[in-house]
Amino acid sequence: MAEMKKGRIDWDKIKERLRKADEALASAAAEGARGILKKRAAAFAAPPGEDEEHECMQAVVFTLGGERFAFETAYLNAVCPASEIVPVPCTPSFVLGIVSLRGQMFSIIDLRKFFELPDRGISDMNRLLVLSSETMRFGVLADTVEGVRALRSDELKKLPTLSGVREEYLVGVSPHGITVLDAGKLLADKSIIVYETADQA
Repeated sequence: MAEMKKGRIDWDKIKERLRKADEALASAAAEGARGILKKRAAAFAAPPGEDEEHECMQAVVFTLGGERFAFETAYLNAVCPASEIVPVPCTPSFVLGIVSLRGQMFSIIDLRKFFELPDRGISDMNRLLVLSSETMRFGVLADTVEGVRALRSDELKKLPTLSGVREEYLVGVSPHGITVLDAGKLLADKSIIVYETADQA
């Protein structure tokens, strides 16, 4: 976590930048959400197969730092381009900044800081996965989003090589090498809540 430093924040300027980006992001997010819903509907409409007797979870699969990860879709609120992220001083190193979506501001979390993955910067290919619960909402940076797929819960295995924060947020790893992360734990983690500490006087 980066050391907190005091400084002056021009909140009016930040809010103006977010306002201008809001309409474009809202449109892109709606399109991304429609795509995910279509894939989810197709999965539910598919004929029953040999896995029908096994408990499955619907998960959105994404890549980050050359690895494949997934979140359960129950926590997924939207998918949108990683554009117009406004950096905010006096925040931890894992917070990339804030964005505005549908008139609401929320922070963007860089999981590469948690999992010590290579930092490849941000390009037009990056996407934001907006996760939400009853009490928390934030976006998570992804290199690419592969789509939604069903993963059998009984096939997810814990890997003893993972330790620390990686193990804390780990649900399991699928036979296809997809690391399923616990979005509920991330959303409930108080250490991720960013409190404003800058001197605005």
